[in-house]
Amino acid sequence: MLLVSPTSNVVWNPMKLLSAPHITTKKTTASSKPSLSITNEAAQGSGTTARERRLLKIREEKRKREYDRLHNYPSWAKVLEDACKNDSELRAVLGDSIGNPELMRQRVSERVRSKGRDFRKQKTGSVLAFKVSFRDFNPMDSYIWFELYGSPSDRDVDLIGSVIQSWYVMGRLGAFNSSNLQIANSSLDCDPLYDVDKGSNLMPSSFHDISDVEFQDNWGRVWVDLGTSDFFGVDVLLNCLTVLSSEYLGIQQVVFGGRRMGDWEEGMTSSEDGYRCFKI
Repeated sequence: MLLVSPTSNVVWNPMKLLSAPHITTKKTTASSKPSLSITNEAAQGSGTTARERRLLKIREEKRKREYDRLHNYPSWAKVLEDACKNDSELRAVLGDSIGNPELMRQRVSERVRSKGRDFRKQKTGSVLAFKVSFRDFNPMDSYIWFELYGSPSDRDVDLIGSVIQSWYVMGRLGAFNSSNLQIANSSLDCDPLYDVDKGSNLMPSSFHDISDVEFQDNWGRVWVDLGTSDFFGVDVLLNCLTVLSSEYLGIQQVVFGGRRMGDWEEGMTSSEDGYRCFKI
């Protein structure tokens, strides 16, 4: 059957139209969502998942932090970080703060407050505690001996001599009086009270006499007369020597009493023979 268009002279054959290979029909419904299919195709086309995109964001943030660290890192922090490569003690001070300038500043400040301004200074003492012994110690007439790990330098002589001198001055002023320990024996839960009359009416406790501090090779000695000072003063001296040995000057042992220790020779007072002296 042939159809003739009323507005033109074209003749249409329906059978030929249906049999044409290049013409197809496609049904569409109201529920079709072409925009969603385009979005899914775009996501599949990019080849990335949500996890990969998160990892990419993390890498970008890390790259930005690294850039800021290289371009905005304080010069002083860089100096400390480089110094840690060859200084184990400084590395121990900074710990895990390397890379964080604020934390590095905090660690250094803590070190300065606890150890002084020279925060890179290493200890020169001994990690081993010294031995303490008593050999017929007479507090009125005895030597106190110090055995070092080697011959003392001028600095070492001054250190030990200054400690002994300070100890003597405190004893001379009556500091070692165990019968007047009012604050030590009171409770610190509240403000303690000090009885001035009681302190002034007690029998005085005074260090009587002391000799110069002498050294021969690695041995040192000082003669003491504790007078009316209590043995409490011996504890004070040992506390001082403990820190001195640990931080500055290694001491092997301290002996209270005895007339001759090691290779000590009476009358040998020549510096050529290794004799040194600290004047009290």
